[in-house]
Amino acid sequence: MNDDALLAALGERITSLSPELIDLRRDLHAHPELSREETRTTECVARRLDAAGVAVRLLPGTGVLADLGAPEPVYRVALRADMDALPVRERSGLQFSSRAEGVCHACGHDVHVSALVGAVLALRSVEDSLAERGIAVRAVFQAAEEVMPGGALDAITAGALEGVDSIFAVHCDPSIDVGQVGLREGALTAAADQVLISLHGRGGHTSRPQLTEDLVYALAKVVTDVPAVLGRRLDPRAGAALVWGMVEAGRVANVIPSSGECRGTLRMLDAESWLTVGPLLEEIVHGVVQPYGVQAKVERLKGVPPVVNTADGISALRRAALAGRVTPVPTAQSLGGEDFSWYLDHCAGAMARLGTRTPGGPTYDLHQGDLVVDERAIALGARLLATAAVVRGLDARRTAPEEES
Repeated sequence: MNDDALLAALGERITSLSPELIDLRRDLHAHPELSREETRTTECVARRLDAAGVAVRLLPGTGVLADLGAPEPVYRVALRADMDALPVRERSGLQFSSRAEGVCHACGHDVHVSALVGAVLALRSVEDSLAERGIAVRAVFQAAEEVMPGGALDAITAGALEGVDSIFAVHCDPSIDVGQVGLREGALTAAADQVLISLHGRGGHTSRPQLTEDLVYALAKVVTDVPAVLGRRLDPRAGAALVWGMVEAGRVANVIPSSGECRGTLRMLDAESWLTVGPLLEEIVHGVVQPYGVQAKVERLKGVPPVVNTADGISALRRAALAGRVTPVPTAQSLGGEDFSWYLDHCAGAMARLGTRTPGGPTYDLHQGDLVVDERAIALGARLLATAAVVRGLDARRTAPEEES
C-alpha cells in the first residue's frame, strides 16, 4: 500500500478498536496503582499486546517495552505512556470510579496507557508495511512519572531508548476541547524540584517567647519571605515559582515547638537558572532565619528539566493531527513538571497536549479528584501517536543518504 493508504488503514483500525480502548481505560481507572506499584497495569498491557503478537519485554519492577516493525530499521520511533496514579481521593462520581481508597487517576495516565495500547495494536495491523519502509516503533509504558526525578530514568537505564531516533507522547489537557491538540515548539513545561526546609530551635512557653528561639515565627517568615527574596535575586525571565504544599510545627496553642518544617515545589521556566539555583536557595533560607536564632536545613530533591519539543517533532505531530482530523492549536509553556524531559535529553521528539474537555462542558484541573475526561480523546490520542510515528519514520526514510553501489 502507498503512504496515504497506510495512514488511512491506521485510522480505520483505531476506529474499530475504540470501544475496546474505552473499556480498557475504564478498567484501569477503576484499579489505579501508585508509582512503582503498577503491577496490574503492567500485566494488562503486556497480556493484550502479547495476544496481538507484539514482542513485549517487562521492565524491572513495573513497566513494559513493546517492539514492532523492521528488525533492522532505517529509523526507530518510540512512543511513551506513563502508568501511575496519584494519592488523591476520587470525587468524580463515575460508575467506574477508583476502587482503591485514596488513589485515583487524577492526571489522565489511564487515558495515556489506553491510547498507546491502541496505537500499538493499529501499528501491528500494518507491521509488514512498516517493515518494508524500514520503520520500527517501540512503545514505552513507563512507571512512576508522578515522583521525582521520575521513572523515565529507570526506563532509560533499562534500555528503553536503545536504537531510538525520536520519541513522542501525549498528555491530557482538560483546558483544551476534545478534537484539538495543543502543540508548542521549544519549552512546553518547566523544571520542577521538591524542597524541604526543616527548622530546629529551643522551644518554650508562649508566655516567654524572649527565652526561646521562636520557631513558628521563623517558619512563617520562611514561608512568606523565601519565595519573595528568591524572586528578587533571580532574573525575572527565569520564571521561578516556589509554592508550599505543607507547613507543620507544634501541636498545642501555648507551647513554642522545637522543630517544624515546610515542603513545597520550586518550578522554573529557564533550565540554566534551574541548574544553578541550589546555593542561592540555601543562602536565602539561612539569611531569613538568622535573626531568630534557629537552625535551618535545606533539602532540595532535584526533579526534572523542562520538556523541550524539537522542531521536527512538532512538525510530525502537526501533520499527524491533520491526517487524523484533529485540530492543532497553539499552547503556552506551563510550570508543570514532566519526566518525559529525560527522554528528550537523549533524542529528538515532542509531547502534545491532548484535549479532553467536552466542548461547552466544565473545565477540570489535573491532580484533582473530580477530573472527568471526554473518552473520545482516547482514540484520537491513539491515532495521533501511531500516525506521528509513521510520519516521522517516512520523513527520515526520504532524507536518509543513498547507499553506495
